[in-house]
Formats: sequence, structure tokens, C-alpha cells
Amino acid sequence: MLLELFIILALSSSCAHVETGKATFYGSRGGQTASGERVNPKALTAAHRTLPFGTIVRVTAVKSGKHVDVRITDRGPYGRGRIIDLTPAGFARLAPLRHGVIDVRLEVIKEAPPRKARPRKAPTRKSRRR
Repeated sequence: MLLELFIILALSSSCAHVETGKATFYGSRGGQTASGERVNPKALTAAHRTLPFGTIVRVTAVKSGKHVDVRITDRGPYGRGRIIDLTPAGFARLAPLRHGVIDVRLEVIKEAPPRKARPRKAPTRKSRRR
């Protein structure tokens, strides 16, 4: 019984979110991300369609085996077949920028901490002047 429980726990903890597909880079000119941060082309951050902001992802180039760990701060990519957009700094750790698009494997390394619920303000009544 104890052995079965150990096996179940070991298997459930090893089931990480993994994807394969294409990666590109974005943010050469800055701007603002969907999370509210400014895009920093020199930071190791990325855009993903569904992973929560703050999630740490290991991106591995299929051809070279090089990898980089990035933090999800934005939404995207919106190009067909692409699974992640990296900042130029992140992309450059995997391949020269001139390659533009590369085949990668994504693996979630650390899930984002749970978001704190914002306390709701009680509605206020505006008094009318008479």
C-alpha cells in the first residue's frame, strides 16, 4: 500500500507540461506586455498563449540541444505553428537571431505562484447636492 502511494506520487510529480514546436523572437523595440511589464529585449522573458504569467519555462533548441530558462510575461505568439516568442536575448542563447524561427521543446520548470485575490472595494454612494 505504501509502495503504491509512493509510485503514484512519483509519477504525478514527474508529469510536467511539455510542448514541441517553433519559436521566434519579438520585442526588439520595447513596448508593454500583457502582464503590464515593459518589454526588455535584454531580459530572459517570453510570450506564451496559455501559461500563467511568472511561470519559468526551459526552452531547448532541438537541433543544438542548447537551452535557456525564461519567465512568461506576455501573450502570444500568434503565428501559425509557433508555441513561444522569446526576447532577442533568450533567442540568442539558442541560435543566431538571423535564423528567425527554430524548432524547440518547452518544459515548465517552475509554475507561477498563485495570484493573490484583490480585495473588492465596497460600492460607494455618491451624495446628491440639493
